[in-house]
Amino acid sequence: MHDVIIVGAGPAGLTAALYCARFKLQARVFEKFSPGGQILLSPSIENYPGFPEGVSTFELMDKFKNQVESLGLKIETQDILVVNPEENFYRVKSESEVFEAKTIIIASGAFSKRLGAAGEEGLIGKGVSYCGTCDGPLFKDKDIAVVGGGDRALEDAIFLSVYASKVYLIHRRNEFRASGILVDKARKIPKIEFVLDSIVEEIAGETKVSEVKIKNIKTGLDSKIPCQGVFIFVGIGPNTGFIKNILDTDETGFITVNQQMQTSREGVFACGDCVKKSLYQVISACAEGAVAADSAHKYLLKND
Repeated sequence: MHDVIIVGAGPAGLTAALYCARFKLQARVFEKFSPGGQILLSPSIENYPGFPEGVSTFELMDKFKNQVESLGLKIETQDILVVNPEENFYRVKSESEVFEAKTIIIASGAFSKRLGAAGEEGLIGKGVSYCGTCDGPLFKDKDIAVVGGGDRALEDAIFLSVYASKVYLIHRRNEFRASGILVDKARKIPKIEFVLDSIVEEIAGETKVSEVKIKNIKTGLDSKIPCQGVFIFVGIGPNTGFIKNILDTDETGFITVNQQMQTSREGVFACGDCVKKSLYQVISACAEGAVAADSAHKYLLKND
């Protein structure tokens, strides 16, 4: 019987693990992929306190992981499939084993949403990508399109401009959700061309991407942009399929919590990108992870 099982090892889960270790709780951490979470899809973080010049996401997450492991917690690479409530504890089923825990911290993160354009699904891996740092080097000296208007879209457009000969930044509005510093930085890069008030209606190509077909939503005019790659950053969806049957979520599956990161079920806490909130950033995920661990600790003290 564990004191706590932490599902996910992104910034929120790793911070929760750090605090659980310092509370001397018997904890176990599970991560489906690799420690660090989806922030590893961005090359660097420029707004994390203490790094005025920015910091490599891999470097920062590696420090998080090493700090947790130095306190004796092992991060296990297993996918959690089901969490079942029992009387006074939870039964957690992974791909190969079943575990028991008095409390659960859900830090399972989120995934990149699909654009929903015609041709998108069939060309995934054939020019359609959701990760600039993963696939950017494959598009050296090629023309590419980046779709989106948030920080992630601007960050990756800037990153991809190092490799591509041309980057078309397509956004459905005239203004960006991204921070002003990122927008200003992108505007200063000659390779990046802004295509605003426009939506992608189709990603075309026989065996690989050859062009995107777009519509200007103000004029109604259709046009085509020849390109060899399309990078899509239009938001995230929560990785909560394994848990939402026992927890309250919003209509899109994000877990609802209170200020203590307590979910709708006693002894289950949630933090990070799987939680319904207004700001999805590494700094806020870390804060939530610390609060979730503290709340789990207090719950155990009260109920043991």
